Amino acid sequence: MSTSGANDPRASQKRQTDIEPIAMRVPEACRYLGIGRSTLYVLIGEGEIEYIKLGSSTLVLTESLRTLVERKRKAVNQIDNRQ
Repeated sequence: MSTSGANDPRASQKRQTDIEPIAMRVPEACRYLGIGRSTLYVLIGEGEIEYIKLGSSTLVLTESLRTLVERKRKAVNQIDNRQ
């Protein structure tokens, strides 16, 4: 019996989770950051997060979410280093 992983559902699932979407809908973006919907829309309104409209869908750019987290992390580190 071959154990190459060709028919292993876990291997297939692993490959699927390795691909990160370029954009995601609002509920997924909220889960990604661990914030509520209204907070996400505030961040969008302040220009902190980039989004696009595709039809009636609002898609949040994944890279924008990562950039936001990195900016906030650096800001906290700078404050900590001053004290």
